Amino acid sequence: MCRSIKTLRPPALPGEATDEDIHAAALQYVRKISGFRAPAAHNREVFDRAVAAVAEATAELLGGLEVRGRSVRREAGP
Repeated sequence: MCRSIKTLRPPALPGEATDEDIHAAALQYVRKISGFRAPAAHNREVFDRAVAAVAEATAELLGGLEVRGRSVRREAGP
């Protein structure tokens, strides 16, 4: 599932994942799970909240990971 979502931590990603990288991955995940590329107007709010929640959880995960003995710390974004 979601094979085209790229890994967002070193060494797979040479630098730190940006907020844009995290949002793009969250959007792709929610699209895959919901089955909607672009939700109808009556689903837009819940779709957008889901993307924000997944992005926040992703930022928290990346902020807490340690990779090969080094910390992969990032500031948790909004």
